[in-house]
Amino acid sequence: MKNRTPFPPVFWVANSIEVLERFAYYGIYMGFGIYLQQLGYSRGDLGNIQSIFLAVSYLIPLFSGTFADKFGFKRVLIISYLAYLPAILLLIVTKSFSGIALTMLTIGFAAGIFKPLISGTVRAVTDTTNKTLGFGIFYQMVNVGASFGPLIMGKLRAWDWDLVFYVAAGTIGIMFLITLFFYKEPEREIEGVSLKQKFKDIWIALSDYKFSIFLVLLGFFFWLPFWAFFNLSAVYIDQHLDTAVLYQNVKAIFGSTITSIIAREENGTWMINGEAIAHTGYIILIFQVFVSRIFEKRPALPSFNLGMLIAAVGFLIMGLSYRAAPGWVFLGIFLFAVGEMISSPRIQEYITWIAPAEKAGLYMGTNFLATFIGGALSGIIYTRLMGRFEAINHPDYVMYTLAVHMILAIVAIYLFVKFLGDFKELDQ
Repeated sequence: MKNRTPFPPVFWVANSIEVLERFAYYGIYMGFGIYLQQLGYSRGDLGNIQSIFLAVSYLIPLFSGTFADKFGFKRVLIISYLAYLPAILLLIVTKSFSGIALTMLTIGFAAGIFKPLISGTVRAVTDTTNKTLGFGIFYQMVNVGASFGPLIMGKLRAWDWDLVFYVAAGTIGIMFLITLFFYKEPEREIEGVSLKQKFKDIWIALSDYKFSIFLVLLGFFFWLPFWAFFNLSAVYIDQHLDTAVLYQNVKAIFGSTITSIIAREENGTWMINGEAIAHTGYIILIFQVFVSRIFEKRPALPSFNLGMLIAAVGFLIMGLSYRAAPGWVFLGIFLFAVGEMISSPRIQEYITWIAPAEKAGLYMGTNFLATFIGGALSGIIYTRLMGRFEAINHPDYVMYTLAVHMILAIVAIYLFVKFLGDFKELDQ
């Protein structure tokens, strides 16, 4: 076996930047529904912003990589910060719906520019001896930032929402300084693909009608309920579950000192912050390697369907936590996370391996379109739907609906394979 090539300094610099960006991104996003409700806006307003935000976040990466190849990763990273920083600071001063929508659109734009650049850096500085470890480290850094962002920001917003935005803006400022002084442009082969050629290549991939249908199914049946979880879970927990009971549940295991980090005190009562527990990052940090080992040798689509089934059970239990014991929500989130750990990596890996070797990157790029479809529809469908269920005092119904949606996803994939056939995974 070849000796593993050591990672260059820029690898660690890039991963440090990734942790900070995910910290700021998820720190704002996971609690955003709570923030907008406190400002008096409706679920429809929230859903519109969520859909626009996610649509932009996942459409821009289709093209930002092309600009990074032309102008350099470092320059494009700095451009993303120049959009990120003022937009976050504007959240401190703007409270109108149009102002908030515009700032969140700008943050989504900045995040979309940023998204492919760190993974592109990791790809550029790794080789066959260290790429698996390199991307494993990168994926864990994503989850470190995504875990600590909502945890810390949830604590800060209990004092003052402006603190959240100041800390997020300060984090982007630190990223700017790290990039400016320590990020060295990695040596790599430049594709030299123009934006016009990029559109042409995407069209070529999508001209495969079977692949296009598959992407639409993924967008509507997998990524839509997937993003609905992240849009709604914090609001659902914070506004509709007995978070004082949840505090006691966590305190019984970890003690009051640790539990107070993810909680707030109101009128003498300690309550868990919804966004601190309403995500999967901390679960993925612990269990992803274990889950991946179990499923790495199993067929992709059956594993994908099993993951969606487990996620559906997670949604069901989250719904039951409203009428039964609030502590059930922990099990529901855990099961959704297990479903995510099985389904999300396998379907992305599957798309890579059904593509011809020379088109693997192109096919993976079009996968952003499936994510775009799900993200763009998630707010305008499910956040609005939650508002209607809240009006009849049944917010739990949205979780049951999501569970059914995941079951329908399994049926849709089954029918796709039955009538159009499975894709052949190539031995590359």
